[in-house]
Amino acid sequence: MQRGWIVWSGLVLALVGRSEQLSMIVLNAEAGQNRIPPGWQIKVNRGTPELTLAREGDSSFIHMKSHRSSYGLERGVDVDPVEFPFLTWRWKVTELPAGGDFRRSRTDDQAAQVLVAFADHRVVAYLWDSTAPKGIMQPASAIPLVHIFAVVCQSGAAEANRWIRETRNWREDYERAFARPAPRVKGIRLQINSQHTGTSAESYFGEVSFRKSIQ
Repeated sequence: MQRGWIVWSGLVLALVGRSEQLSMIVLNAEAGQNRIPPGWQIKVNRGTPELTLAREGDSSFIHMKSHRSSYGLERGVDVDPVEFPFLTWRWKVTELPAGGDFRRSRTDDQAAQVLVAFADHRVVAYLWDSTAPKGIMQPASAIPLVHIFAVVCQSGAAEANRWIRETRNWREDYERAFARPAPRVKGIRLQINSQHTGTSAESYFGEVSFRKSIQ
């Protein structure tokens, strides 16, 4: 994970779409000539981003590769914890950074991360880690004024090379992490990095949305 990327001012706050107020879709990848989907920005921490939009059958997705690099896609949002407490996304990992483990700074690389930034500068990070056990939840290293809490949703290669749909109650995860009521979500980031281990990683992201309930 990266510590210096939480800069939400100036980001586009418009939402991609709403569907009868039951969900708030923040990423609906559409294959085409553009490198990134509308409303999102590339943020590079190190190296050169290798990112494309692609389609397979009826599904569009973002394809991300990392070769000793660290970058992500981010956008500003404004999400109420009562109205849309669930976050859902689809992701697939085809290459894990060898030896990656968020619990040590020298190995803090992941093939895929979904990071949720809150109005109080706190962050909940959902990870597909190479080594840390699935289900582990603990604080990660923090930069000044930004506290990061990591949740390992997938670990290792057991589910690699197939699409996984994740659903998290981000409001409950925040309250469990920081022992206080969850504020509004102000930003979201999809990230890949492999610079600490000096290796490579590859992942894919499909639709990302905030929802009223589990579907």
